[in-house]
Amino acid sequence: MIARAGRPIPAALIAAIFSLSVCTPSFAATAAQIPPLGGAGPVEHHPGKIIWADLVTPDLAAAETFYAGLFHWTFQTVQSSGTLYAVAMQDGRPLAGILQKPIAPDEHRQSAWLTFIGTRDVDATERRARQNGAQSVAPAKTYQGRGRQAVLKDPEGAVFAVLDSSSGDPPDFLAAPGEWIWSSLLSNDPASSAAFYKAVFGYYVFNVGADEPGHLILSSDDYARMSINMLPADGHRHAHFIDFIRVTDVPATAATAVSLGGRVLVEPFVDRHGGRIAVIADPAGAPLGLMEWVQSDSQAEPK
Repeated sequence: MIARAGRPIPAALIAAIFSLSVCTPSFAATAAQIPPLGGAGPVEHHPGKIIWADLVTPDLAAAETFYAGLFHWTFQTVQSSGTLYAVAMQDGRPLAGILQKPIAPDEHRQSAWLTFIGTRDVDATERRARQNGAQSVAPAKTYQGRGRQAVLKDPEGAVFAVLDSSSGDPPDFLAAPGEWIWSSLLSNDPASSAAFYKAVFGYYVFNVGADEPGHLILSSDDYARMSINMLPADGHRHAHFIDFIRVTDVPATAATAVSLGGRVLVEPFVDRHGGRIAVIADPAGAPLGLMEWVQSDSQAEPK
């Protein structure tokens, strides 16, 4: 997932994204069934880069129909005992996983995307996270063909995963339309959240500006990796990630999402870079962002 520097998430957007209780994905498949995350060239590793996302949904077929219609993704089914899992592909490149997991009517959960952050040592990263106040949601485990991963909950309640990809990480390049381009962590305490992720992943932390309090950028390898933004102080939402797909026309894509059974959570608006942003939910309720790329935007970390 390529980073994009300096994208703010305004209060109106933040207030519209409701809290998530995320079901955690798990799968067991053979190496031949899971396409490699890394590129075709030399193996690259980018600790701190957001390298993958898994959608946990109660209806895999419905999710495939929605995302194929919205982003023209194709899907490769992964055969495994008792698990329905598919890999979303864009021009032959793996972008995300979709896991079918039923949600009981009495469960206070919803379909959601789980964000994966790259690391070279999952066990050490998990230990650092726990030492800095995180909780283990799914302990470290090795999956053949994918690598070693763990799922954690940060001190503010945001659920995320760490992954040491056995095939390397996706290279740092500008995301094409239909690919992940940015991630934002919405937190009740951005400064504390930034301190946590800096301690765990060694990020550099940048303030966007005095005119945007509660908006921080985390970077590594001279690339901005994600932003941290303030949640409204109403006490009804816990921290969570939201990931953004690059599109060429946000209003048109949002309208297509509605025609396919999704909803618009945040109407398209123009951000300070001149591009448009919106937040939608798929038919099962999983939120994700839509973002246009403005050529004046920089992929480098803020200075």
